[in-house]
Amino acid sequence: MKKFKVLSVFTVCFLIVSVHANAIELVKGFNKFEITAVDNLSLGNDVEKVWNLTYEESSNPITVTKRKTSNGSAYIVSSSHFEVCYLSSPKGFGARAVKKAWSNVPSQINNVVVNAEELKRQQILTPLQIDDEKALGLIASYLPNLLNKNYIHLLN
Repeated sequence: MKKFKVLSVFTVCFLIVSVHANAIELVKGFNKFEITAVDNLSLGNDVEKVWNLTYEESSNPITVTKRKTSNGSAYIVSSSHFEVCYLSSPKGFGARAVKKAWSNVPSQINNVVVNAEELKRQQILTPLQIDDEKALGLIASYLPNLLNKNYIHLLN
């Protein structure tokens, strides 16, 4: 009986480690990305810049739109299936839900794709107000963690 308990504990530990290793490997695949500026767009007075974020071997670029706000800059990260806002202000830089006025994805779809717990964890990525280059790097690095595991393929 004691051998059975030891074998059971070993098997459970092995399964947990395997699942965790696969999850890490899944997100690790997004460490190579390319950010390109989109020029000659007239999207409105509050839109300052637009970039395309493409992960390695992806044919689905993610759009990052920088909007001016009263207390900083909002980077709206969007695709046809999800959208999220990263806000840079004197209070720091972190993720937020997108304002309804800026939203194009139905909330029912967005709520399924974006992990609400991770969105809360990413509310403050740095306590400093940062520039575009650093903001885009942080967005590209943290975005894969923001999507639920079943929808990570949307970045490919």
